[in-house]
Amino acid sequence: MVLKKTAEDFAREQKEISVSEFFEKNKHLLGFDNPTKALLMAVKEAVDNSLDACEEAGILPDVSVKIKNTGEDKFRVTVKDNGPGIVKDQVPKIFGKLLYGSKFHRLRQNRGQQGIGISAVLLYSQLTTGNPTKVWSRVDEKKKTYSCELFLNTAKNEPEIVKDELIEKDEFGGHGTKVEMEMKGRYRKTIEDYLKQTSIANPFAKINYQAPDGMKVTFPRSVNELPRQPREMKLHPYGVEYGILLRFLGDANSKTLSSFLVNEFSSIGATSAKEICKLAKLDPGMKPQSLTREQTEKLLDAMQKVRIQRPPLDCLSPIGEKELEKSLRKEYPNAEFVVTATREPAVYRGNPFQIEVGIVYGGVGGNEDSIELLRFANRVPSIYQAGACATTDAVKEVDWKRYNMQQPKNSLPMGSAVVVVHMASVWVPFQSESKEAIATYEEIVGEMKLAIQEVGRRLSSYLSGKRKAGEATRRLQIFERYANEVASSIATLMGGNEKEIEKKLREMIPKRVKIMEEQEQKELEDKKDSNSKETEISGKKSK
Repeated sequence: MVLKKTAEDFAREQKEISVSEFFEKNKHLLGFDNPTKALLMAVKEAVDNSLDACEEAGILPDVSVKIKNTGEDKFRVTVKDNGPGIVKDQVPKIFGKLLYGSKFHRLRQNRGQQGIGISAVLLYSQLTTGNPTKVWSRVDEKKKTYSCELFLNTAKNEPEIVKDELIEKDEFGGHGTKVEMEMKGRYRKTIEDYLKQTSIANPFAKINYQAPDGMKVTFPRSVNELPRQPREMKLHPYGVEYGILLRFLGDANSKTLSSFLVNEFSSIGATSAKEICKLAKLDPGMKPQSLTREQTEKLLDAMQKVRIQRPPLDCLSPIGEKELEKSLRKEYPNAEFVVTATREPAVYRGNPFQIEVGIVYGGVGGNEDSIELLRFANRVPSIYQAGACATTDAVKEVDWKRYNMQQPKNSLPMGSAVVVVHMASVWVPFQSESKEAIATYEEIVGEMKLAIQEVGRRLSSYLSGKRKAGEATRRLQIFERYANEVASSIATLMGGNEKEIEKKLREMIPKRVKIMEEQEQKELEDKKDSNSKETEISGKKSK
């Protein structure tokens, strides 16, 4: 017999869940989908927090990472920094509460966005080992170090403190934070690669690393200056959605619609505000809270149509061309050629972004393999999900054969090279909460391709010069190889000292080779000019 359920029965079964409970059952959404990746994510989130804290406090980062094997597929991850520390009351919330942080509501370039990074690591740690996370923090050399052991209560999304105390011990040199987490995982060299890439994108940071086998690696600074601190910006009108606008109107402190537009959004002045109101057929003096849903839709439509200046760009802090080049030369000391480029800022959906690209050629691997592609977003390396990333798409879409590199169809180019692509933005459109792949926006892919093409042309010039130099050397070697035979023949036919003739021939050969090269170059340029003129004439005729 099948029992029927009433609406009341269904109602009794409904239950609210916390965000912690959701991610407890869906930890793969946060990047913890396998033991190898989980261990990497723990290091990544802790290091990101350390770098962010140091930068905002104006401190050159000195970060230490240590991983110790504590059992079968069990590891203790310890990350320590010289940052400003965390005040006592904030420690439990930062580490033991999901969706808690200072970055989500601030529109400026930063490493984290969702406020789920380090607390997600704590959650994974307690799920896999049942052990609490330990935190030490010191905010001032005159104050004691705060020590805390805590869990995350998933039912309430609140921290549970197991033990906390103030201690005299200072291992930070005055201030800093240290976090220690034990978790199930699988160690791979991927972690060392991640820290190396982190060092490339953050040339002002010093990172010390100790692997489970005791191996120690230091990634030194390549520059001794912190990057420019990005400034917080207001939401640009072109990036507003209906629901956001509705909320802004409801929470507005402005007395008039006109002042609301000026005060709440970036790049809207008094003139633009009047133009928007006129197009939407709304009174600039009406109260923002009084708008109906229909009027809100008209307002949003007008905001998207009125020509408004692009958002301010001081909210971005790129690596910088020179800094990126120094960083790449530090990590690839055997490279033949290094070139970098930083594009002018652009905008997608009202969000400013900037693309930087670098190429390291030679001395980095075999010629038969695909190039190594390093993907970055807001100075953070992306190790996984390369196939789903806009960066990979952009690199594949470039015609690398134009730049003297081999490229199979729909694939990355081949050769002994490393290609670096960095996107700096106030809001990076990641494919998921794990922040591994950038969504494919046309504007973003387009800017990436333009930056790649810029460095590609410079690489092409280098490779062309290298090829010409090789041809000249080979030509010179051929002439020199037969110099003695030619000298002998001349001496036989015309008389004279064979050794003297050979000596004069060898002195003459480099000069003649140079003349031949100059003639070939002139012929090539003349041909280019001729083709260019023909193209110009053809273009004029077609018009």
